[in-house]
Amino acid sequence: MVETDILIVGAGPCGLFTVFEAGLIKLRCHLVDALPMPGGQLTEIYPKKPIYDIPGFPEILAGDLVDNLMKQIEPFKPGFTLGERAETIEKMEDGRYKLTTSRGTEHAAPVIAIAGGLGCFEPRKPPITNIADFEDKGVEYIIRDPEFYRDKKVVIAGGGDSALDWTIFLANVASEVSLVHRRTSFRGALDSVEKVMELAEAGKINLITDAQIVGLNGDDNLSEVVIKHKTEGEMSKTCDHFVPLFGLSPKLGPLADWGLNITKNAIDVDTLDYSTNVEGIYAIGDINNYEGKMKLILCGFHEATIMVQSAFKYIYPDAKLSFKYTTVNGVQGFEKAKA
Repeated sequence: MVETDILIVGAGPCGLFTVFEAGLIKLRCHLVDALPMPGGQLTEIYPKKPIYDIPGFPEILAGDLVDNLMKQIEPFKPGFTLGERAETIEKMEDGRYKLTTSRGTEHAAPVIAIAGGLGCFEPRKPPITNIADFEDKGVEYIIRDPEFYRDKKVVIAGGGDSALDWTIFLANVASEVSLVHRRTSFRGALDSVEKVMELAEAGKINLITDAQIVGLNGDDNLSEVVIKHKTEGEMSKTCDHFVPLFGLSPKLGPLADWGLNITKNAIDVDTLDYSTNVEGIYAIGDINNYEGKMKLILCGFHEATIMVQSAFKYIYPDAKLSFKYTTVNGVQGFEKAKA
């Protein structure tokens, strides 16, 4: 049985940063994730996607952020159980939780921190009759490596941040980029909307609004999409790739059976310390819910920081927590103190 102080369900950016904050106050961490490598969505879905709202980094690729987080937590030597989904929990006689994974691996800890992002997820697919016929043959729901689209004709559908960001990024990679959106207004960041508009005005991308993709054509591989415009009717457009970016459909999976209060596939928490209704279990990052919640990595980092302070007091109710700034001691200072 794997034993630790804080058992973190989810090895995405919030889960990884939890290790750092816990390590500063000498709490050991072990992470469990269904994915085969750390990083969560950043690694699995968009490792080459630029992120613009991490403090101190005007721009950083998602994969590079994961690499930096792994380097940051290296001194604290966290454990990892990867490629196994957290399935069941039970309270043991000594007050700790026993968590069992999909492969039967057992873990024990007094505190569980759920940092599972969107939980189990799958892409939302547009209602196109034959779309499954072209999956991996020109239709992709996730952009993992932009170089895959080098000098290709790409049609992106969607109106959120992912559709806007990838349109901007691929404008300098693909030979032709077309963004199709069923409305004239977008849901993404205003700055991204402005950049897309500027690219369209400069003739660097094709922006088609009030329209949607209704059909796909090709032999073995995709060769064109059928676009239905609100006023102009249907038209065909040749392309090598069609990437519908309509977000992910989140599912909590086994977490839904853990006795937690859940609202719209998210776990309700107390913003005092991001604790759930179950004693000793916390939820941070995109998977939690509270009034004013913003699903940003930045917010998840804050939640992790507050959460580990509460976890320490829960594990050691009679101990005095002495937290010093890393600017005073540095991580090495904390490691020497532990030794």
